Order: sequence, then structure tokens, then C-alpha cells
Amino acid sequence: MRSLRTYSLNDEDVLNRLLNIYKKVRSSLKERVGRNVTWSEVGEEVSALLDELKSLVIYHVLSRDALTVALRWVRELRRSLTAITRNLNVDGVTFSKEMKSFIEDPRAHLKKKLFIYTHDLIRGSIDIHEYLRVSSAAVRTSLRTNLRTVYQTWVFLNVLSYIGSLGGRLIYPEHRYLNLERMGKQRTGTIPPNAILLIPGRGYLSFFIEAPRPIGWEDTTDLKRAWRLYTALRPDFMVYGGKVMNILKDSDREPIARPDVIIECKELDDWYLRSRDIKGPLTKPLTAEEWRSKWITGLWAGLAEALNIDRSSIPKVVKERRAVRLKEYQVVSLYLKLYKPREMYLVSRSPIPTDIKRYLRDEGINVIDNVRFRTSRLRSIARSILKFAKGSETAILEVGQDVIELINEVRTILSSKGLNMSIDELLLRSLRLLKERVTES
Repeated sequence: MRSLRTYSLNDEDVLNRLLNIYKKVRSSLKERVGRNVTWSEVGEEVSALLDELKSLVIYHVLSRDALTVALRWVRELRRSLTAITRNLNVDGVTFSKEMKSFIEDPRAHLKKKLFIYTHDLIRGSIDIHEYLRVSSAAVRTSLRTNLRTVYQTWVFLNVLSYIGSLGGRLIYPEHRYLNLERMGKQRTGTIPPNAILLIPGRGYLSFFIEAPRPIGWEDTTDLKRAWRLYTALRPDFMVYGGKVMNILKDSDREPIARPDVIIECKELDDWYLRSRDIKGPLTKPLTAEEWRSKWITGLWAGLAEALNIDRSSIPKVVKERRAVRLKEYQVVSLYLKLYKPREMYLVSRSPIPTDIKRYLRDEGINVIDNVRFRTSRLRSIARSILKFAKGSETAILEVGQDVIELINEVRTILSSKGLNMSIDELLLRSLRLLKERVTES
């Protein structure tokens, strides 16, 4: 996705149009006080004006091309959803609340991001200039963040879909809904997978999406253990051979178990020109007391605004910590050095300059660029991942409730006669007996 371009309206023109709409809203609200009208009548009028206000901001900040790109990317994601339900035999895919809202309607989602700012404008908490500034930033950030997730998700689904077309099956989660978020998954102090696939004849593969996230903690001892995850670098995907239900380690130096594969995705045309501040290894852990003090300071800052108290009087509890500024392609290389995967892949939607590509490959990273939305470009990753599948393969049989009830009934009868059999043993003996009788006849 190229840099977002604005329409021909300059800020002054937009501010004037916003001001006109704002005055109409204020006038409608004042008229309600002086006239005997129902709130629904005024509410519909005001809602229409507020919708116009939000639309004006969105179409000023974003180009028609940017919105068209968003809709096209969402269509590509929907195609991958159709493919994975067929190839991996899943019943559905669950997204985070944010992502679900965006893929349902990108335009409507961006308007939702302006709800609080628009409310603050109407109640006089901020002026038109501040409204345009904060609303414009919210629109840009939301679109870029969601498009990043859309492309990342598209890559993930198509890699799994291809493995599914080769016979792979989803065995975790057991309900056969592929879960693409991590909200609430780590409250118990572990880092579980998003999915585990069984590959017949090979074993299992466990997949983790942006897994090095904070875990639940209660006191300073827990927080020191969890702090490594607040500051940890977060690759897009990690893949482990076998059934891996928790990748958190007790080691201070290596909080995350070494992955077999890391896959990093880049959706922007110019991602390799961008930089990022990295604090992780340089950040000193907070105590639980400092953490709570920081939280209270943030709460007090919000109260100070509401009570019109000078924020400068609020003491700083936590000092700024050092950071290192790195180019994005250097961050990708840092993932390899820190997590030491056996293989690492970089998937770039757009072409990468030769010198950047050479740097990454010299570091040991497999680069697949100019992918766009061509699923065929991801097959080499899926095929390579298969070699890491491991673990004893267990057959999975899907049977009806009547079969389950009959098995339990037979086991109960046998148990009353002093014969305790596992389900495996019961089925094995029954099938052997049936085979003998069929053979004799």
C-alpha cells in the first residue's frame, strides 16, 4: 500500500466545512430545548450531520485509491477464508473485535474510530482545529494497522490452507474454529498456540500468532517473570514441530522456546525505508509497586483533564528508558538473532531492492518478495514447514453420538463383569472379532 494521499481540499477548506456542520448540529440541539419535538426527530437530524462530519474527515485524510485498496484487500482475505474452510475442514474463523469490524465494512469501522472525538467536539471539549488533528491521526492509524493485520492474516490462512490441501487437519482448537486472536489466552500464565495441525504420516505442527505477549501476573515476583514479554520483540508467526501447548520458558535469557520457523510479513511498498525504536533488551523491569504507581499516574492525568487541573503538577513515576532506532529490515534480522529459529521467512507484498534483499539473505533469511496476493508464492513456505512436523501420530475418528453411547454402554457391561477395557482395546478386539467372522464366512 502506497502512502496515503489527501483530496484536493486543503485544511482551511475542510475546517470551514467542518465548522458549518458543527454549527448546524449545535443549532439543532438548541432548537430541541425551545420546541416541543421528540428526541428521535432531532436525533435523526443530528446523526445525519455527525455522519457527514466523520465522512468529511475520512475523505480528506484518505484518497479514493486508499479506500479502494482497503476494500480489495478485504475481498482477498474473504477468498482465503473460503479456501481454508474447504481445505482445512474448519467450521469457521474467529477474529478480534477490531478486525471483525474492519473486514465487515472498512468505511463504517473508520467512522467508529471518530465517535469519541466527535462527541468531544459537540460538547465543546475540543475545538475544530484539534478535532481535525486527532481525527485525522486516528483514521490513518486505524487504516494502516488493520491493513497490516489483513495482509498478515491472508498470509497465515493461505499457508495453513495449502497444508490442509495436502492432508493437514486442525486438531486444536477442538471446536474446529480457527482462532486468530490472543485476547485473554495468556491470563493463566502460559502462552498457548492459535492452532495445531495434524499432518498424516508426519506428525504435528503448532502455530503461534504474535505470541510473545504479556501473561497474567499478581505481584512483583510474577511481574519480573512477565516483564520479559512486555518488552519482547514480536514476530508475526512462530511455528513449532509437535504438539506444543506452551512456549513460555523459565529462563531469563530465553523466555520463549526456540521456534522451528518464523514468518514475518510486510505489506507496505516502502517498509524497508521505515524505522522503529527498539527498547526490549535495554528496558529495566518495573516492580509491581512502580507499575501500579504508573497506572495511578495515568488515571490521575485523566482526572486532571476532567477537573481542569494542571497536568504539569503530576510527578513522573517512571523515567524514560533508552531505545535503539533500527530500520525495519534490521528488526527482521534481529528476530533471527534473538529467537534463533531453524528457518525464517520474510514475505513482502511488494518487490524489495536488491541490496536489502542481499542483506537479508546473507543474514540467513529466506526472502519471498513481490507476492501481492498470489497464493502460489506461499506454497514453498508451506512445503518447507512440513519437514518440521513431529510427534506420535494419533488417529482421530469422528463418530456419531449413538456410537459413543453404545461404546460406553458396552464398557459399562464389561466393567460389571470385571473386564475393564480402554476404548482403544475395546475397538481393537471388536474389529478383530468382526474380521475373523467375515473371513470365515
